[in-house]
Amino acid sequence: MKAATQELLDLLNDTKKQLEHLRVLGVEGVRAVTLNEPVTSHTAEVSSSLFGDLAPAPVALTPSTETFEQIHCEIGDCTRCPLHQERTHVVHTEGNRKARLMFVGEAPGADEDAQARPFVGRAGQLLTKIIEAIGLKREEVLIGNVNRCRPPGNRAPTAEEASMCKPFLLREIAVVQPEVIVVLGNTAMKNLLDTREGITRLRGRFQDYKGIKVMPTFHPAYLLRDPSKKRETWEDLKKVRDYLDSHKQ
Repeated sequence: MKAATQELLDLLNDTKKQLEHLRVLGVEGVRAVTLNEPVTSHTAEVSSSLFGDLAPAPVALTPSTETFEQIHCEIGDCTRCPLHQERTHVVHTEGNRKARLMFVGEAPGADEDAQARPFVGRAGQLLTKIIEAIGLKREEVLIGNVNRCRPPGNRAPTAEEASMCKPFLLREIAVVQPEVIVVLGNTAMKNLLDTREGITRLRGRFQDYKGIKVMPTFHPAYLLRDPSKKRETWEDLKKVRDYLDSHKQ
């Protein structure tokens, strides 16, 4: 107990010296703090600015030694949710398994279900053009969906359906450890980030998934319905491009 008390006193003393130093330098809002002065919310705010956020550090994504083949083998001829009843194929994530950039949508459409590949229909062709516009090739990135089976009528997957499939996507992310994930559309964003916020509120601003940068933006299928949103999507993707360019190793 005495050791802990002394450690706290030492920390307070160091804080006092730092605050006094900043006050002498003329930093606004900083005043001297004596050891016998009670700690107030003002003191806590200033101390936080000196030592950083005192909240627990975010949990980093633990690297995985699994392979995609192992994950896909475990998925198998999946019957975990009702979507298997009308699907033609399970549509797995594809692309560069050492990619710095990953794209995640919500679920396959009719073309994807027929070809067993993600983003190969009209929306997929637009996504390919978007990827090329930021200076990359489709084969250089990783592309997948939260759900691997097509929902009837291309409806959004239910929360239960997503919960069956999402763990496999997260395992793939742990294998690849991409630097940036672009989530395409509201459903994919909410599932990956576990947020209630809508895409129009979060798009264009980097979010975090266990230390990985996440950029929410509009789904290419939405851009086909409302081309006026292409400009905003392009602005989002330029931020992704600039981030990757500035963090090249």
